[in-house]
Amino acid sequence: MRLVNHERNAMDLRTTPVHLGLGSRAKPVEGFTWDPEVLQAYSAAVAADGAEGWMVMIFDGDGLGDHWENHPAGDELVVCLSGSVTVTRDVDGVPDRVLLGPGEATINPAGVWHVVDMEGPTSILAITATLGTDHRPRTDTRPTERVGTLSPEEAP
Repeated sequence: MRLVNHERNAMDLRTTPVHLGLGSRAKPVEGFTWDPEVLQAYSAAVAADGAEGWMVMIFDGDGLGDHWENHPAGDELVVCLSGSVTVTRDVDGVPDRVLLGPGEATINPAGVWHVVDMEGPTSILAITATLGTDHRPRTDTRPTERVGTLSPEEAP
């Protein structure tokens, strides 16, 4: 995994997310995967951006999300590009659902656990505050035990 300066070629946001950071800089993240070691390396590489660091990525899928996530440092914008998506937030133990169609968006507030379910083949664009993002397995209707992404403070 490495951040690239001054990429001039076309990028596929499905495989190469872009990190938006301090100084209005946009850097493609080459070699990004959801592997814990890569996530730790990414967190360390962008730690200086603090709460002002954002990841931009497109996700394609079909079916229920397998994990809850939470972005304590900032909001997340989710845009449905095609298909249909339901975003469910856990608001004080009560599920808050938002259905999105193509061109529609919702904002997941900072610190609110949420899960994304894609209904049929769907594409979404997510612009996510990265600092301290946490994931938990989806074992029931609410988030439970912690797994996953380390914050820069937790990274080795």
